[in-house]
This record gives sequence, C-alpha cells and structure tokens, in this order.
Amino acid sequence: MADSDKVAIVTGAARGIGLEIARELLSMGMTVVAVDLKEDLLAELPEKLGNPGDKLLCRAMDVTDADGFTALIDEVVEKFDRLDVLVNNAGITRDGLLIRMDDDDWEQVLKVNLTSAFIGTRAAGRHMIRRKSGSIINMSSYSGLEGNRGQANYAASKAGLLGLTKTTAKELASKGVRCNAVAPGFIRTEMTDVLPQQAKDMALAQIPLKRFGQPSDVAMAVAFLASDASGYITGQVISVDGGMHT
Repeated sequence: MADSDKVAIVTGAARGIGLEIARELLSMGMTVVAVDLKEDLLAELPEKLGNPGDKLLCRAMDVTDADGFTALIDEVVEKFDRLDVLVNNAGITRDGLLIRMDDDDWEQVLKVNLTSAFIGTRAAGRHMIRRKSGSIINMSSYSGLEGNRGQANYAASKAGLLGLTKTTAKELASKGVRCNAVAPGFIRTEMTDVLPQQAKDMALAQIPLKRFGQPSDVAMAVAFLASDASGYITGQVISVDGGMHT
C-alpha cells in the first residue's frame, strides 16, 4: 500500500509540532484527521496547511475523554474503512519543583500526556490488529530520557510513554502493528519562545549541534515512522535533539 493511501490521526495538531506533523503527512498524500482541544486554532488550520480540502478533517475534543476519543477513532475507521497511523502528540506542561507541586498539576499532566496516549493506542490498536497493519507514534521527550529539574510531572509522563511504546510494540508486533516514539529536545515552539533568555542560553550550551530544533525536524522523524520506509522498525525511540542524548 502506498503511503499516499493512508489515513492518520494526529492529536495536539492545531499548533507547534503537531501542526508540522500534520503538514508533513499531508505532503505525503495522507488523509489527516487533526484533533485538538482548541477550536479556534483548528478553524485556522486548513488555511495554515494550504487548504488541502477533504484530505484534512479537523475535530475539536478532549483526548483525555476515553469515551469521546474512542468514539472518534471508531468514526474515522467507519468513514474511511481504515486507520493506518496514530500520532499521540497532545501534551501540556505545568512546571514546578517537586516538593511544591500540587496534586492537580501532577495528575493533569499525566492525564493529558500519558493517559490519552493509552486511550488512543487501545482504541486504534483494536482496528489495526484486524487489518494486520498500522503505525502508532508516541511523542516523548528528552526530559523522559534524562529527567529535568522542575518537570517531575512532565518527565514522568514522557518516560511513561517510553514504557507504553515498548510494551505496545511487543504486544502488537505479531499482528503487524508497529509502535515507536520520538523524543524531541529543545524545539522552537510557542511553549519554548516564552522562556527567559538565560534558560535558552543554558539549553543551547548543552546541544552538540549548537542550534535549536524546528518543529519540522520532529515532523520528518514522525513521517518516517509513519511510512513504509520504517516497516521493520518497532519499539524504538528516535531522539531529535541535536545530540543531547547519546
């Protein structure tokens, strides 16, 4: 099957890395279902992506709603008779030192970043197993590999995604379904643009390639894992971080 025939769901697709992932998959000819909580940003997405017509569907929803997210995946399969790619990209941060972090900041980050990926993987996996084909891609982070001061909740959620990725890969491989993760480092997005210059300078000093990444750098790695070119790759983590994690 050609990559251009595939149907993909991308969560957190309205801006930043998710938007660039949607753009990259559309450039491959895939049909993309863009999911995000921000209805206003989703409304602008077709224009931002070059008005791809019926190749792009936008759905506003909370991916932590298990019933709603599962129903959306079922709807996509019913409409297109297939689901080939799921990109679990939705994520939030609520940074703070561990001893000062309240329960809500911990639980919300784990719920959005990790539990939503479990919900999506469970629902999509059922359909992919029937077709004996599919690629699930989880968006982890350098923080999930190395930890990061002030990000106990975020790092835990992203580390959890690595465990989910490897377990999913082992459970579904015999059914022809692959699961991999991408771990970005310091990528220029709205989330990182607001950081103090001192924090940016400290981050840059840790990057062997001596530059910050762009959302497109991450999107191209995701596109590779979504494509048939990675057909013999599962259970792996691709770091897109300029050499920070080796």
